Parts: sequence; structure tokens; C-alpha cells
Amino acid sequence: MVLSFAASDPTGGAGLQADVLTAAARGCHALSVVTALTVQDTSGVERMVAVDSQLVRDQARRVLADIAVAAFKLGVLGSADNIRAIAEVLSDHAEVPLVVDPVLASGRGDPLASEDMIDALRSFIVPQSTILTPNSREARRLGGVDELLALGCDYVLVTGADEADGEVVNTLYSRAGVVREDRWQRLPGSYHGSGCTLACAIAAAMAHGRELSAAVREAQHYTWQALAAGFRPGAGQLIPSRFFAP
Repeated sequence: MVLSFAASDPTGGAGLQADVLTAAARGCHALSVVTALTVQDTSGVERMVAVDSQLVRDQARRVLADIAVAAFKLGVLGSADNIRAIAEVLSDHAEVPLVVDPVLASGRGDPLASEDMIDALRSFIVPQSTILTPNSREARRLGGVDELLALGCDYVLVTGADEADGEVVNTLYSRAGVVREDRWQRLPGSYHGSGCTLACAIAAAMAHGRELSAAVREAQHYTWQALAAGFRPGAGQLIPSRFFAP
């Protein structure tokens, strides 16, 4: 069981819908807590409305009182109040791996996190995290790898898809230094939901009992395959094909 806290995406390309599809593709049942509603298409996010923090808390506590969870995955959380509410819930389940995709903006650059949300994320979520999966811009905005590790998370996987290099280089860090570095052929085009897919695939692998470094490698391979098989349902970005034929 993987429990995802994320915003709803009507396109199914990213957010909660992407997490449900990815978890299912990786052999896990997906539980979900809606943190925000969005108005968006495959080109970008027009509007986001956060769900009330008490409702977020109640969704999570109700399902967790009934169902045992093997991993948590966090995406867009909607508000600083939601972040604090979610952190409170997570603190009661410290034994469960926590994968955090700190989505600060859409692929087009639409802001999805305010400065007070970033402060709350650093204060309440990062210290409880097993692994953060920022792209290089997000890692810098959050304070850098060393600072994130010093705040208490166990690992940081910095993805390089937003860089201009020929290859995509993803680097996994712990407090001891670089754990692994994986290089992937850069695929043409722009993708909606690639970060959600990677983070949820890591959570699914950990839910199946994979050691973290192996889970990261397995999830990257799956995500690259899903992107390579991606499709364009609208006028904007490609969407990963999460049930690609191997």
C-alpha cells in the first residue's frame, strides 16, 4: 500500500492521478489524500485551490486507522497549513518510508509553492523524509543538498532533467556523500508528470521492500521507459505511458 498526498490533476498526467497510475503499474494499491484542486491542462496550471487543512488531516487519519501503509509519497501540498497538518500525521508513522517530491512549480513555471510553504516544508517535512527528489532548480531553492541533509532527511536524489546537458544525470546523496550517479539518454520533448512518476515509483519499490539505492535505480529505469513510450493527448506536454509494454 502506498499513500499519496497530492493535488488533483484533471489531465491525469501529474499529481494524484499520476501517483495512482504509477503505484498500480508497480504492483501496489494506491491510497490517496487530496491536498488541492487544480485548473490545468497539458500546457500548464491556471489555478490551484488548497483543500482545507482539517479535511486533509481527516482524510489521512481515517484511512490510516483502517489500512496499513508501506510507504508515503508527497507531491503538491497546497498550503503551509496543509504541510503542518500532514507533518503531524506523518509523525505518528515514523517507521514508514517517506518519499517527497518537492514540486515548487509546474513544467511551464507556474508557481505551486509560496515562500511560507517552502519554509514549512523545510521545517516540518524535510526532517521526517527518507528521500527528497528535487530537480536541480528545486534543490537550490530549498537550500542545497548539504543543507537538506543537515535538516534531517536521509537521502536527496537530485534529478538533472531540467539542465541543458546532453545526458540526464541523476545523483543520489546521503550525509556520507554521493551514493550513486545514474546517466540516462535525454529524450526529446517535454513531459508532464515525470517527477511524480519517479517519486511514486521509488515509494512503490520501497513498499515492496527494496533497499533505497536499488529502489532509486529501479524507479529511474521504469520512469525512463514510461517517458520513452510517452504520448501527447493534448496541445501541450507529453504524458508518461505508465503501463508501457516492456
